[in-house]
Amino acid sequence: MLETVTQGFQAATEKLRGVKELREENIDEALRDVRMSLLEADVDFEVVRSFLERVKERALGSKVETRARDASGRRIRVSPGQQFVKICERELVALMGPVDPSLTKARGATSIMLIGLQGVGKTTVAAKLARHLQKQKIRPLLVAADIYRPAAVEQLETLGASIGVPVHRGSEGQLPPEICRDAAERARNERLNGIIYDTAGRLAVDEALMAELEQITAAVEPANTLLVCDSLMGRDAVNVARAFNEHIDVDGIVMTKLDGDARGGAALAVKAATGVPIKFLGTGETVDKLEEFRPEGLASRILGMGDIVGLVQDFEEVVDEKQAEEDAERLLKGQFTLEDLITQLKTIQKMGSLKDIFGKLPGMGAMAEQVDEGEILKVQSLIHSMTTQERRTPDVIDKSRAQRIARGSGRDPKDVFGLVERFGQMKMLMQSLGGGGGKGGLFGKGMPQLPGLGGGMPPGLAGAGGAGMDPAAMFGGGADPGGRAKGRQRARNADNQKKNKRKQARKSRKKGRR
Repeated sequence: MLETVTQGFQAATEKLRGVKELREENIDEALRDVRMSLLEADVDFEVVRSFLERVKERALGSKVETRARDASGRRIRVSPGQQFVKICERELVALMGPVDPSLTKARGATSIMLIGLQGVGKTTVAAKLARHLQKQKIRPLLVAADIYRPAAVEQLETLGASIGVPVHRGSEGQLPPEICRDAAERARNERLNGIIYDTAGRLAVDEALMAELEQITAAVEPANTLLVCDSLMGRDAVNVARAFNEHIDVDGIVMTKLDGDARGGAALAVKAATGVPIKFLGTGETVDKLEEFRPEGLASRILGMGDIVGLVQDFEEVVDEKQAEEDAERLLKGQFTLEDLITQLKTIQKMGSLKDIFGKLPGMGAMAEQVDEGEILKVQSLIHSMTTQERRTPDVIDKSRAQRIARGSGRDPKDVFGLVERFGQMKMLMQSLGGGGGKGGLFGKGMPQLPGLGGGMPPGLAGAGGAGMDPAAMFGGGADPGGRAKGRQRARNADNQKKNKRKQARKSRKKGRR
């Protein structure tokens, strides 16, 4: 996500590494990389120029504090380069915000009309918003107002059935404004306090489309009108937003496919160019993959600092807090087993893309691309092929056990030893972070335990975020932290121990015969 922009800011930060003061010449040199990355990301030229002017003005006009206090109250040294990054973060947040992702209620119901071009994902977003309302204890009704696209109504009905949400479809010959009016009446009669209108799109903005949307607006007066934009459209997304906003009062934007866009120019520029804020991000194909947009979270990720708050929110949706706290306590005491790891891996899978999760960890944005999504399945197959004893005490795994586990999982014995070695490293790391009794917390002495993070974060991710563990090493993405060589050495040691025991047994039998 947004790799193009991130690379530009990282290059700028590198150029300021070691400088003793921020001067116009070194700021201009650093901003050259930022300018190129923003333009490559398809950000509007005027938006880029305005952003760079504000960053330069603040960097030259601000006093660089060389001392500051961290979260634990300790005094730390702050470099001019770090001050520059902080200025960039503030300006990125200002560029994309402020944003209020809450939805307006009118006459006791939360009504939403989705508009946008054809093919941007409105129907999928409708189901995602319905799921979002369900989580807030709202009972929604989906309205199939797109009568032109083939199978659009059937698609919405399938999505609605998957989450238990009723779908209203019009009768033969009914036009969209009539369908929406009848749906609003049905929602009132059935005491449904949420309604989402999935309207039709076109390949381009035209008068017929705008006229139909204006008629629907007049018929049902939706409390929220959200424009759905595909981030892959780049600068065109800004032009589309302007065109819709000229005819319809757009309250917010839902940006889809941002997780599949390395550029992300639309997300950065649409608020500054149109005045319409992004309210939600679609980050995956399943109906649960909808996030409330947080400019500070995206700005932090762009600058390579992760998004811990966003990660906490993801975990809170899938983690049982009480169980998570118990797991964390055992983890920090070194009592974590491979059985527990399987449970945590299932939690990760519920959260979605592994790359997206690592992208939210501080310092892991660039390394997230090294993570192999298939490694979770590989690890699961290895653990499922182990006995209960092997899962609880993996140190007992020798060469013969590794061969049996490898055969059962369709893997290689070296994969078994690699997993055992990485798991051992992770346990040691977590135990050291816990200080033996868990007083230090996952992120160092004095740092607060965030709800759902200290307890809920799967140990591999907690290790990555807390102590710089390479995700490629944890999930086998090509790096070998010595696991294979040490695994082979452990197998040899185990075999030698067996040989020595057999020798001792033979000597004892000989002495007994004498």
